[in-house]
Amino acid sequence: MSAVFRTHDLTKVYDTGELQVRALDGVNLALYSGELAVLLGPSGSGKSTLLNILGGLDHATSGQVWFRDLEISALGDRDLTRYRRDHVGFVFQFYNLVASLSARENVQLVTDVARDPMPAAEALAQVGLEDRMDHFPAEMSGGEQQRVAIARAIAKRPEVLLCDEPTGALDSKTGVQVLEVLRDVNDRLGTSTAVITHNAAIRRMAHRVVYFRDGRIERVEENATRIAPSEISW
Repeated sequence: MSAVFRTHDLTKVYDTGELQVRALDGVNLALYSGELAVLLGPSGSGKSTLLNILGGLDHATSGQVWFRDLEISALGDRDLTRYRRDHVGFVFQFYNLVASLSARENVQLVTDVARDPMPAAEALAQVGLEDRMDHFPAEMSGGEQQRVAIARAIAKRPEVLLCDEPTGALDSKTGVQVLEVLRDVNDRLGTSTAVITHNAAIRRMAHRVVYFRDGRIERVEENATRIAPSEISW
């Protein structure tokens, strides 16, 4: 498999004035095309910082990061915006839906600006919401709202899907439903997917698991056998 992301000695330091916090400390990592990777570790271990840099939401203090052959660590803000728009889909713990818009209209916020989007109705059908697309967020469960957020992310046909604690606000049954959607998107659309979690049970559905601690990668493991999300409990 070819690498969709590569990092070299990636470091991120936050200067709070009185002290410096080293959120990433020389991270070297490759994430591969078409894989589903789980980034696992306690809060504050550097997972979200790495995802934000890979997604072009933040700048590294030092080191390099490539998206395929594009060195995104060398891009300015305007080019980073274009990179995010054209290549990356995001899913966060909180759904960030517009309450006054229907599910279809929330997805259309992305399709209206993407260069090669799928129709909003198709994206919602991909996540099993073809019968709910004209409902508003207040009329939907947390799991349904998160699936709308996933539909919004995949509607622009991103090459990579970056998910930060996508089940963090959900109970286990609803969380499993969201994980099933993420795995299905990875399997059927071939979207390279990275999922941040502190929930160790989720690691068993991944192709690879990257363990973080104190801003560094502790180890990387491959799953010889992956389990279905329906087999996960926490």
